[in-house]
Amino acid sequence: MSRPEHLAPPEIFYNDDEARKYTQNSRMINIQLEMAERCMELLMLPEDEPCLLLDLGCGSGLSGSVAEDSGHIWFGMDISDSMLKVAKEREVEGDLLLGDIGDGVPFQPGTFDGAYSVSTLQWLCNADKSSHKPAKRLYTLFSTLLACLGRNARAVFQFYPENVHQTDLVVSQARKAGFFGGLLVDFPDSTKAKKYFLVLMTGGAMPMPPALGTENTQINYTSKREKMTKGRATKLVKKSREWILEKKERRRRQGRTTREDTKYTGRSRSGRF
Repeated sequence: MSRPEHLAPPEIFYNDDEARKYTQNSRMINIQLEMAERCMELLMLPEDEPCLLLDLGCGSGLSGSVAEDSGHIWFGMDISDSMLKVAKEREVEGDLLLGDIGDGVPFQPGTFDGAYSVSTLQWLCNADKSSHKPAKRLYTLFSTLLACLGRNARAVFQFYPENVHQTDLVVSQARKAGFFGGLLVDFPDSTKAKKYFLVLMTGGAMPMPPALGTENTQINYTSKREKMTKGRATKLVKKSREWILEKKERRRRQGRTTREDTKYTGRSRSGRF
């Protein structure tokens, strides 16, 4: 089966028909949402504090809805006019910009608290025109992105590299632009669940977050997706025991120090001493 980036440039491939799939195909929607949720975890944003995020290759705004659910504000950029039309029809909360991220991101220095991208970066590894040089386009993206991020901000790209050459190219251009960080692979021994994330950091080198699935390689990918979908359908009450447990579990996946769960976790206090 041919990869989408080999069939046509993104602005042509993501036409009106293809864009509709992102509001009608439940499998595509679930995968997109799951990847966006993982990007949010890897950004390691301040808790209980709204941030301004940049969604690169925002498409129909599905990944932006994950940022909204986390209490953040987002700005989306995409090369496909058809995808952005669908986003407008869905009445997404984020502002939208039509543009090619390979030409750079045109924002003021220090504008965003973080940036993320789902299933977009691999398109820049492909030369759709004779003037397209993948290394140059990647460097342009990363250098302009670095400039518009705030101090100690992160950028996370989930993408589908075609081979080792592409992963090396992406990581080398990001570091050349001034980013720290590198490649993180979730479920590296699973055929279905294996996912690549480029985790980029500003302001100095920091430990990489732990990858998922490195201890237990037997992954039920469908069950994991269904569990996350069910969790989205039932929004947890803030400060409830379930809300606290989910938040602590998210911190553990991010590699943050977290207190152990006990029978007292989330229990309301009388206020008496």
